[in-house]
Amino acid sequence: MKLAPSILAADFCILGQQVKQVQDAGAQILHVDVMDGTFVPSISFGFPIIASLRKQTDMMFDVHLMITEPERYVERFAKAGADLITVHVEACKNVHRTLRRIRQTGCKVGIALHPQTPIQNVYPYLELVDQVTVMTVNTGFGGQQYIEECTEKIIELRNEIDYRRLPIDIEVDGGVKLDNAEMILDAGATVLVAGSAIFKDDIHQNVTNFLTKLKKYEDKV
Repeated sequence: MKLAPSILAADFCILGQQVKQVQDAGAQILHVDVMDGTFVPSISFGFPIIASLRKQTDMMFDVHLMITEPERYVERFAKAGADLITVHVEACKNVHRTLRRIRQTGCKVGIALHPQTPIQNVYPYLELVDQVTVMTVNTGFGGQQYIEECTEKIIELRNEIDYRRLPIDIEVDGGVKLDNAEMILDAGATVLVAGSAIFKDDIHQNVTNFLTKLKKYEDKV
């Protein structure tokens, strides 16, 4: 079970400092949302931010591309410092080709889907990926409430992955908080993306609280 703090909720005036705080608190993954204002309404950050942060930390960079035709930029994100590149099933002209292109860069491969997209839409690509990101809020905005109906999608995906005996992480992104983390893990998630729940108030304590909950859950199961 892993925690991936999302810097979309960080204070960009002190971004490097806050990334160091989550690393020092024990988080091993940094979730980086890249949005282009076309595939999703919001615009976030790109290559320069990732390259700058790469010089400051050895955390795993989980780069989530919420952009149209992400295949155009796969190599550049890999060069900037991504360790895992996730693309949306809805965004690619040719999903198979895009996933293979990511693999060729040496990065791990992820695929994501909107809350409104049937979970079965990612099934044809499971053998090609290391991680599936299930969006549990409307894609492109931080600070939203978890969409309860998405829990069933996580359960269905976990059953499919287990049936195929594939070593794939299920990442859940959106509205993840301490009080719903156990429910999400019970559904089958292995990676929790948390933004506002980490970067609001005491960052070190927030990360510690999440990691403690994850450890207790692992010990229980």
